[in-house]
Formats: sequence, structure tokens, C-alpha cells
Amino acid sequence: MNSFGPVITAMVTPFDEYNQLNVGSLRKLIIHLLKHGSTSLVITGTTGEAPTLTAIERLRIWETAVDFAGGSVPIICGVGTNNTKTTIHNVKLAEEIGADGVLVVTPYYNKPNKIGLLTHYKEVANSTDLPIILYNIPSRTGVSLDLETILELAQLKNVVGIKDSSGDLTLLKQLKEVMPSDFALYSGDDSNYLEALKLGGAGVVSVASHVAGLQMNQIYKLFKEGKLEEAEALQNKLMPLCKGLFSTTNPIPIKAILNQMGMDVGSLRLPLVEMDQFEALDLFNEIKDLIDE
Repeated sequence: MNSFGPVITAMVTPFDEYNQLNVGSLRKLIIHLLKHGSTSLVITGTTGEAPTLTAIERLRIWETAVDFAGGSVPIICGVGTNNTKTTIHNVKLAEEIGADGVLVVTPYYNKPNKIGLLTHYKEVANSTDLPIILYNIPSRTGVSLDLETILELAQLKNVVGIKDSSGDLTLLKQLKEVMPSDFALYSGDDSNYLEALKLGGAGVVSVASHVAGLQMNQIYKLFKEGKLEEAEALQNKLMPLCKGLFSTTNPIPIKAILNQMGMDVGSLRLPLVEMDQFEALDLFNEIKDLIDE
């Protein structure tokens, strides 16, 4: 089984004052995340504003992350698009630069039916030996992976897990009961992290771990030690942070918080816009005591 650890950070993409990729801040952010317990890094995913990145920028982010952090933690590249050929092309590039795995979101906008989804993922899986994590986020894509589809895809040798951002804990429970033992379930929602662990999940693909990674690791440790009440207390303590990070479209709040911390991740790319400065300050003041020291 490929182990990506319990706390996978879905990284933001830093931009400079000209709204161009900021490689220096990218390296700084990676150092910060490694110091604060990220067990793997997802780059160019939803939180990384992948749809607004150019192909050249995407590749440079992958190369920078692999060169800078490869060997320290696994690097998982977000490669999914709504075009199967483009997704396969991205997978090949990720393979060439030394990525440890790929995150493949369901094809958005096209709205494929069940057979289309199966065929898309099978074509992608057949194109590579890299570990593939399915990414189910119907609120963004307009299409959802159902239990039967996930189970069929889980039979493929290199489909190793799923990041589920549907918020449907029933789906995770059903999956755990019938899925292969080496198929990893990751919550895509920080608020459901501990609940997912209780249902047999492997961990979380997290936004909160940008600023509370040590505490996210502690929740996992306490859970594994059977200290459920302590784990629940820590999860509850972090809930204002988890909720605040999704008070508006991700990654708007986390970028505001990181900038308040001096991480210099810059603005967002249209059509996303920054939080009102007063709202951003209010959010930071609300959660600043929850941030890792």
C-alpha cells in the first residue's frame, strides 16, 4: 500500500504582486508545511487554483516541489481536467518529473454519465504506474462518484484511494465495509477529519494544515492511541478554523490567513477575488489562537 500519511496538505499556489507564480514563496511555504507536520503535499489541486494555471506554471510548480521536497514527503500532483487526453498528458508529465502520485478529479462541466466516468478513469489508470487518488467533489464539478463506481475503480492496481469532498459520511462508511483493504479513504473536509477516521479513513487532505498541521497530526495520534475524548476535544477546538476556511470559496480564506501570518502567498486569480480586508482581519483575529506555534 502506498502511504501518504494522515495529513496531506492541499497547497495554495503563491502569486507575486503581478499575479504571477512566486517560486520563492512556494519554497518558503513548503518549508513551513514540512516543519508543521504535513505528511504529503498535494499541489495544483482545488486549493492551488489549478484551473487558472497555465501548463507551464503547473509544470514549474511540480518541478519545484519535487526538487525541493521530494524525498522528504510524497508529492502528489493534481492532474485532473475535463479532457481525458489532457489529463493523461498531465499524468505523463508528473511521472517524468518524479511525482509520487496523482490526484484525479472527476471531469467537470462535461457531466459524464457513469460509463463515461469509469472509462475516463480506466484510461488514465492504464496510462501510468503512478498511484492514483480519485477526487470526488461534486459541489465543484457537478458530477459525483457513487459507491458502485468507486468500488469498480478500486480494483485497478494503481488506484490506491479517494479524496472524498462530498460531505457524505454514509458513503465513507459504506466504502469501508466493502472496499479492498489496501484502498485508502481520505476526507476532503477538515471538519469531518475525525469522523472519517472513526469510519476507517486513512486521514485528511487538508486546508487547515497550512496553519494547524501539528494539531491535525495530534488528532490522528490521539485517535490511534484510543484517546478518543482528547481527539474529539482537539477537533472541536479547531472547528472555528475549519469552518472559517470555508466561510467563502476556498482558497480565499486560507490565502488571507497566510498573508496575515507573513507567508506572502499573494492574491487570487480571477474569477476568484480577495476577501474584504476587514473580513479577513476579523477571520484572522477569530482563529489566531488556533494556529500552530
